[in-house]
Amino acid sequence: MQVLFEDNHLIAVNKPPGHLVQGDQTGDTPLVEFVKAYIKDRYNKPGDVFLGVIHRIDRPTSGLVIFARTSKALTRMNQLFQERKVKKTYLAITKVRPEPLEGTLVHYLRKDRTKNITRAYDQKGRRTQDAKKSRLEYELAAGMDKSYLLKIVPESGRPHQIRAQLAAVGMPIQGDLKYGYPTANDNGCINLHSWQLEFEHPVKKEPVKITANLPNEVHWKQFNRLVDELEMGIDY
Repeated sequence: MQVLFEDNHLIAVNKPPGHLVQGDQTGDTPLVEFVKAYIKDRYNKPGDVFLGVIHRIDRPTSGLVIFARTSKALTRMNQLFQERKVKKTYLAITKVRPEPLEGTLVHYLRKDRTKNITRAYDQKGRRTQDAKKSRLEYELAAGMDKSYLLKIVPESGRPHQIRAQLAAVGMPIQGDLKYGYPTANDNGCINLHSWQLEFEHPVKKEPVKITANLPNEVHWKQFNRLVDELEMGIDY
């Protein structure tokens, strides 16, 4: 676990793929408990450590997750997310070259909780009245050896939104069997990475931009240099 940002109010870490953010029925130790242990040890805190879960990313997804260290920060960050005042940027690898190379996807998403899968529809129907309109912007950032790196900015934060919307237009994320990719990655994870968060600090009222480096994993390695240059504003 790599700590990316830390002050008295917030802490952001780079989640390895395969780790839960919050506990579930599996009983596996979630990321929130590792971060609590880190804070307790680093600051020699007696008793329980407060740590508020602001948002989550899927277990097979890697990258940036931010937590609140105070109840005030938790309340204010929750509000920022609800009001869509946090810009979230993801990176994904697909084997299908996008056409057009950049654009906006709009779907109506409906979560099937019995199968833990999100269905994407072009429009609402009689059986999908509860589907929620969802938008994301994408652009081709790089292509190499028939693998394509997409930069994605979701406007909303629906469960499995990026995975479902990319699959709906024929661009499933590499390794994502649940959404139609034909083969699994060796580690069972998918090539979707929570790359950047940009927001106004909930207490200091200063602009904050946090970036999480790519996992040290074979499918990402070919894009490491390109992503560094992308961070510096060099486009291809």
